[in-house]
Amino acid sequence: MSESPQDVDVLLVGLGSTSGLRIADDELARSLQRAGARVERARAEPPRRDVPTLMLTDLLWARAARRAALQMLARVRPRAIIYSTTTAALLWPRPGAIRFDAAAAANRPGRHGLWQRPLERHRLRHAPLLLPWSEGALVEVGHRAAAPGSAGHIDLAGRALVLPAPIELEAAAAPDRDIAAITYAANPHKKGFDRVLAAWRQARSPGERLVVVGAARAALAAAGFALADDEQIDIVGSLTREETRALMRRARVFICAPRREDYGLVQLEALAEGCQLVTTPAPGPYVALSLARRLDARLVGADLVGALRAALATDRPARADYARRAAALIAPFGRAAADRLVADELLARLLPR
Repeated sequence: MSESPQDVDVLLVGLGSTSGLRIADDELARSLQRAGARVERARAEPPRRDVPTLMLTDLLWARAARRAALQMLARVRPRAIIYSTTTAALLWPRPGAIRFDAAAAANRPGRHGLWQRPLERHRLRHAPLLLPWSEGALVEVGHRAAAPGSAGHIDLAGRALVLPAPIELEAAAAPDRDIAAITYAANPHKKGFDRVLAAWRQARSPGERLVVVGAARAALAAAGFALADDEQIDIVGSLTREETRALMRRARVFICAPRREDYGLVQLEALAEGCQLVTTPAPGPYVALSLARRLDARLVGADLVGALRAALATDRPARADYARRAAALIAPFGRAAADRLVADELLARLLPR
């Protein structure tokens, strides 16, 4: 005889298709548990084959999320469901809250999102609660929705709670910053690794080194990046969150030039570790962009070479002041702030008495 489903408060259905999403899901689950909620996880199994288009990629992930949700719903009886990303919600077996860093309406333009965008609008209209990572993500949903009164309109009033993906703010004591610059190159075209590489080749000085995390040398070569041994570049591949942050703690500069940024979790963690953020503007809800401008506008702009040279030339006292001011600006993105939001607002809306 089969066992009866177990009662839980929240079922979190996630893709975990990127390290950022896995980190965000883990943080949310732990925050819910610290607030007293009983939480179960449904994790999608990664597709077993690569497919040539984003449309097919999203379909495989959406089907995997549905399978994972159905398997868990056979074992538990949740009071509420949270789908992490709109892709996880596209083929949902039951309506639930949708948490997202960006919507397909914004990051799947043209042919890349032909089937995802209309289905996403339908899911967003019928979700009891929307949980964007940032105000910018919510603005994108509102701006790209159909006009009020039309079939595609998404009414956001009273159904949205901005829930940032938290980061660890308690950075360890920084050793000597023996790394000139660090960058993150997973999905190198989207992250603008070609722009970073071009800037580094012009701005570097003898003895300075650029550390590349998130992609192995073979993956970069397959993406068309041939790197010579004498370019003062260390490619360390995919690392754990803790290993990446340990390298950031040794770096003077975090440099990036994304073509689109859906949130920028890595940039926030770099600021937490005392790195100066050198970046170009990018479309999307890039939360660290406005912070970087407030900290030092010289380091933000299309002139990536000039910005990198300025950052690398900054003396130690100025770098320390930058890190101190950055710590104050990123405080709202810490775990303590997220825990308060989850305990005081999210649970009350997910689990009304």
